[in-house]
Amino acid sequence: MSVFPQYIQLLILAVVIVGQSCNDHQVIYPEKKELIEAVYASGKIVPENEYKLSALVSGTIVQKLVQDGDTIRAGQPLYVISNEAAQARLDAAYKAYEIARANLSENSPLLHDLRLSLQNAAVKCSTDSLNYHRRKNLWSKQIGTRDNLDNAYSAYQIARNQEKIAEQKYYSALNDLQVQYRNAHSQWVAARKEVEELYVRSDRDGIVYQTFKEAGESVYVNEVVAMLGDKTLPVVRLAVDQQDIGSIRTGQQVLLETDAKPGEIYEATVSYIFPVMKEPDQIFRVDARFTRAPDAFYMHSSVEANIIVQRKKNTLVIPRNALSGSDSVWVNKDGKKQKVFVQTGIATLECVEILSGIDEHTPILMAVQ
Repeated sequence: MSVFPQYIQLLILAVVIVGQSCNDHQVIYPEKKELIEAVYASGKIVPENEYKLSALVSGTIVQKLVQDGDTIRAGQPLYVISNEAAQARLDAAYKAYEIARANLSENSPLLHDLRLSLQNAAVKCSTDSLNYHRRKNLWSKQIGTRDNLDNAYSAYQIARNQEKIAEQKYYSALNDLQVQYRNAHSQWVAARKEVEELYVRSDRDGIVYQTFKEAGESVYVNEVVAMLGDKTLPVVRLAVDQQDIGSIRTGQQVLLETDAKPGEIYEATVSYIFPVMKEPDQIFRVDARFTRAPDAFYMHSSVEANIIVQRKKNTLVIPRNALSGSDSVWVNKDGKKQKVFVQTGIATLECVEILSGIDEHTPILMAVQ
């Protein structure tokens, strides 16, 4: 694709070629024009903060809730995925959670029976304790028999042990039920999260630029289902050769043409230069932003651009192919050809700036070696 040739030709240089000859060679004269030095770059138009949304579970898409171009809010679902196994796991986990919660409640039959056993053991221990201390008091007054005292003491000790056993059973069961409840709750939360992941949601506001799945299609874990981005103007993502990156600065003007609308020139500004080179391609990424909104956005359309790195007005220029080597030109001096040293400045594909050595009145012989 040619990058707006007519525009660049008018903007950069038009050298007047004069039809004179010196030994049958064409003669031209340097001319003062505005000279623009530009760096070529290619790339594409992408959404601001472009990101791809993936499914978190496998299944079948039962609902597609958005269309390409829709504006969405954070948390809004885009797809609904059916997964009977996940729903079954949620139902089972919830039932287990309900049972564990009931077993731990005040109306728990198991804990109720254990509390009654503990209360009964405590009452019996208290009764046997009173009986033992009463007989012990009587025995101190030589009333009663030693056997009755010993039997009362044995009954009291057995009651104390039974109370401790009942207490241990109650708190052991309570601890087990608490562990079961926590486990059941964790499994229910995990199953509920798995089912919630059946809804493919966006985590931010933006625009749905492209969807990749329709209702009825299968989808797998981590499979991309949509491409989203911000609602702001798109970004021009450019690739600049490492030999040219040193000339690029933020704020520089960018003139670009897209494959979607060939011949139409858009203007942008360099907004960010990424400092790390992509080693396989030996290029740097440079982002540019449109200075005004295009009539329509064509995301991922290819772009060819010129980044304007320097402008000089009223500067002396000659065609680039008029140079002999890198620092000389052949001139017509008194009907004879003569090689003259020149000091050059900015060079473009078409022309080169002349800083010293010749002027506007110097007749230059073209392509003399």
